[in-house]
Amino acid sequence: MTVILLALGAACCLGLGFVFQQEAAQHAPPKDYLSLRLLLDLVRMPRWVAGIALFIVGMALGALALGMGDITLVEPLLATNLLFAMALARRLSGQRLGRSGWAGLWLLAGGVTAFIVAGQPHGGTSEAGRPAQWLIMGIVLATALVLAAVAKRERVHVSLEAALLGVAAGLLYGLQDALTRISGERFGQGGWAGLLISWQPYAILVLGILALVMVQSAFETAPLRMSLPALTAAQPLAGIACGVGFLGDQLRVTPGALAWEAAGIVAVIAGIVLIGSHPAMPPGAGKADPVRELQPY
Repeated sequence: MTVILLALGAACCLGLGFVFQQEAAQHAPPKDYLSLRLLLDLVRMPRWVAGIALFIVGMALGALALGMGDITLVEPLLATNLLFAMALARRLSGQRLGRSGWAGLWLLAGGVTAFIVAGQPHGGTSEAGRPAQWLIMGIVLATALVLAAVAKRERVHVSLEAALLGVAAGLLYGLQDALTRISGERFGQGGWAGLLISWQPYAILVLGILALVMVQSAFETAPLRMSLPALTAAQPLAGIACGVGFLGDQLRVTPGALAWEAAGIVAVIAGIVLIGSHPAMPPGAGKADPVRELQPY
């Protein structure tokens, strides 16, 4: 229960933080797209700083949940951040939920519940040198970088561009969560000395900066509904792949359990899409142009 409460608290802070960040990022200069300069400009905006503060608290609560529980349990719960983002966006915009909003809410909540109840995720011990770890990490990282490169180099529709960056950032956050889990084990075994001599904390920092630039660039280019659903769907998928692939997490594999697990994941993704496309998501993001031509670099 403690792990569940921590993960839901993290999801709440993340969802609220994303709304504030997007409201600020849409006013950033277009020339900062996918550049570290974007963060330097955004840090001058109080609303973005407030959003980042909530984001940091959410990441800290998520790290505590990952340290106490299994990534295959925590990741689906973190996906509920979209519910909290929707709640704030709805309050600021005055929009009613309507059928699509309620359907998305129940699909997301029901999908998370079905996956956890059917899969009964339980723990294992990470084996940080196994070939599977490097293979899965390489695939996730390479996919994220390729998607970001396509969004940067190609002249694409704004919705596709934001979605690509959302998926890329979500993959990096899922990988970051897996490394956070390993770092927690390192800390438990050797304290600060054991943690600081391992490579995982530094990789977490690099991944966090890359993902943050991608997310803010997506927020800058398009309304939140075009990027946050993609991010929210990609993060748990990457985290679960890492958890089962090389962290040793286990799920029930009976035919019935697998069917419910698959149905739960499908319901989560469907709920994310419905909530993300709701008119209330996000407030004040109507200034984005339908198509944005990227600046030459």
